[in-house]
Amino acid sequence: MSDPQNQNEGTEETFISHLVELRDRIIRAGISVIVVFVGLVYWAPDIFRLLARPLMNNLPKDGKMIVTDVTGSFFVPMKVTMLVAFVIALPIVLYQIWAFVAPGLYQHEKKLVGPLVGSSYTLFLCGMAFAYFVVFPTIFRVMAHYNAPLGAEMTTDIDNYLSFVLTMFIAFGVTFEVPIVVVLLVRMNVLTIKKLKEIRPYVIVGAFVISAVVTPPDVFSQLILAIPLIVLYEAGIIAARLFVSKPVAAPENEGNAAS
Repeated sequence: MSDPQNQNEGTEETFISHLVELRDRIIRAGISVIVVFVGLVYWAPDIFRLLARPLMNNLPKDGKMIVTDVTGSFFVPMKVTMLVAFVIALPIVLYQIWAFVAPGLYQHEKKLVGPLVGSSYTLFLCGMAFAYFVVFPTIFRVMAHYNAPLGAEMTTDIDNYLSFVLTMFIAFGVTFEVPIVVVLLVRMNVLTIKKLKEIRPYVIVGAFVISAVVTPPDVFSQLILAIPLIVLYEAGIIAARLFVSKPVAAPENEGNAAS
């Protein structure tokens, strides 16, 4: 019989080795973000001006953004640059996560994760681009239209503006992940395509509820989030029908690479 003490020591060593590897992966991911940030920091003011362009283009003549915090003019561009660096370095971060979890996956799971991560990253960037090029100009134009009859001057603090655009980026980035979620639900046999079609009315109502919470309280702004959400849900159903075959159980002799 094996010695229980030796088994415990072996388990403890394995756990510690996993922690050490996780630490190394996190450090590498962090270094990749920092390296990109250092390479971009010189252009931090230009990066912030690029982010602020949709608002500046829709401000009244001589309109400008304001700073209400003493250090805001320094730290806000730094935050924006750090976020841009994170988005650029995200493939490296995702690779480090993949390299850590891959040994514990079956071979058929490894084949699924690669395309899944790549498509998720691409769709999230598409959501951010849609927010920047379509949503922001539309919302700011509508808000300027509402302010004009009131005689109110349309200005905003740069920190508040950053919070707003981050919320929109996350909202639309997550929205564009809907096809991935739908495909995963079908792939994991949680829902069937037939069931997804049956709950379509509830998804449509949910899309308008979400858009009412996230976007400004005007119909047009809500439509530019709700409609893509519904379209992406339908795209997810089509993708699930095309790419997801009937679930096949993992072969019994397919050992876990971690064991």
